[in-house]
Amino acid sequence: MGIYLNGTAAYTLYKSETVKPYFVDKTLMLEQLFPIINEGNNYICITRPRRFGKTVMANMIAAFFSRAKNANDIFSKCKISANKDYMKYQSQYAVIHISFNDLPKRCNSYQEYIDRIENRLIRDLRREYPNLEITEDEAVWDVLSEIYASDMNARFIFVFDEWDFIFHQDFVTEQDKREYLRFLRSLLKDRPYVLLAYITGILPIAKYSSGSELNMFMEYTMISEEKYSDSFGFTDPEVDELYQRYEENTAHRNVSRDGLRLWYNGYHTFRGESVYNPRSVVFALTNNNLASYWTSSGPYDEIYYYIEHNIDDVRNDLALMIAGEAVPAQIQEYAATSMKLTTRDEIFSAMVVYGFLNYENGKVSIPNKELMDKFAAMLRKESSLGYVYRLAHESERMLYATLHQDTKTMNEILEYVHNTEVPLLSYNHETELSAIVNLIYLAARDLYRVEREEKAGVGYVDFIFYPYDQTADCLILELKVDHTPEEAIQQIIDKNYALKFQGKIGEKSLYTGKILAVGIGYDKKTKVHACKVQELFR
Repeated sequence: MGIYLNGTAAYTLYKSETVKPYFVDKTLMLEQLFPIINEGNNYICITRPRRFGKTVMANMIAAFFSRAKNANDIFSKCKISANKDYMKYQSQYAVIHISFNDLPKRCNSYQEYIDRIENRLIRDLRREYPNLEITEDEAVWDVLSEIYASDMNARFIFVFDEWDFIFHQDFVTEQDKREYLRFLRSLLKDRPYVLLAYITGILPIAKYSSGSELNMFMEYTMISEEKYSDSFGFTDPEVDELYQRYEENTAHRNVSRDGLRLWYNGYHTFRGESVYNPRSVVFALTNNNLASYWTSSGPYDEIYYYIEHNIDDVRNDLALMIAGEAVPAQIQEYAATSMKLTTRDEIFSAMVVYGFLNYENGKVSIPNKELMDKFAAMLRKESSLGYVYRLAHESERMLYATLHQDTKTMNEILEYVHNTEVPLLSYNHETELSAIVNLIYLAARDLYRVEREEKAGVGYVDFIFYPYDQTADCLILELKVDHTPEEAIQQIIDKNYALKFQGKIGEKSLYTGKILAVGIGYDKKTKVHACKVQELFR
């Protein structure tokens, strides 16, 4: 057994996943690989944002097919065992499994990085094929070709995880990136010893004007291909099942099913199916706590850099997205060899690739509260965002004034917002007024779950604020253009919007604080705002 060739690391790692309390069985993906392996010489590239299960699935594939260790003790309990060809494929193949995010000790250059990979693989091949004269100075593809020439049955499944890791390392130059792509091409392209090459990463494979170094790969992204979409991220039925386990195993529950949806849902597959960030869901259930488990480092910080340096192109769109709107965008194939993002669509494309934004029906949006909180934090520290930054800082004062029924201060803040001449708003429609209200109550999201256009009573309320602390005051907010705030509050009363806080018949309400009706009106002729806050009695 070797480190890369017929190693047991994937078996050990995947087995540990299967015994965890919130394991989701996605082994049916293997059924889609069976015919591909039968054909031979196939190439698959799976790209997803970080923490969407790529490594778990790569370990599953390597563990299942590798003949290094019989994995029947794992997979006989999984869904794939019901397939009629299960035993035909399980533990039958030579697998070369490499995690490209491993670095040599004190690695300072690309050459040290790639030499370690080649040398380890050569040693594995020498150990596996002792009768062949293999020297360490040979190219690894030449060695594999010699092995195949001596035995035409010597074909390999390649499973490469995080193929694009090297693109995020400071010591790697543009020339190094080109050399790396040539290394992968020489190792895999048009090689008869390749039975299947399966690689995962965040970035799609780089495209060159003259064609791709790795154009033999079929790329499967979350937004462009339906195939394999069920295998990455958690679907609603899967989260339902996990939540049922959580209810059975947790005596004092701090996480609600709606909370999981609010915090971690919001991504969509090519066919429009809703997808949750799996890492965050598992951490929330394991820790019994809804929180941000998103990792901010590396390319994430770089994207913020590009936002800051192209602020004029994206400021208004960011304001709309943070206000809860979806924004039209042309999402492009993002080149792995370049972080030179100079246009609005390039920036948004990168943000979709890295999981900051969701893309659906030609529009980008912020997917969930976990990410919305990150954008809100950015607003509060990025003064280069101009009027959006100022609105974010007014939001704490606006919430305080509303809760204390200080309509004079509320009017002053809204007038200030109007006088900044926010370019994304013409104030001609309630939709535009809704966007600015969402921004001016940005601070409320720390204390409230804010829902827009939610069904309540006998209609749809513009905004409803559910406090996380159920003893705090609840807010129902209605907007009116060319109508008075009194009319807005009367609509709240007439349509019984407060029923959302009063629970079902015969049940005690979960919310024990005051219920405040907030009416905001805007007169297009006089360009004056008016606010009113009224307590509703239960």
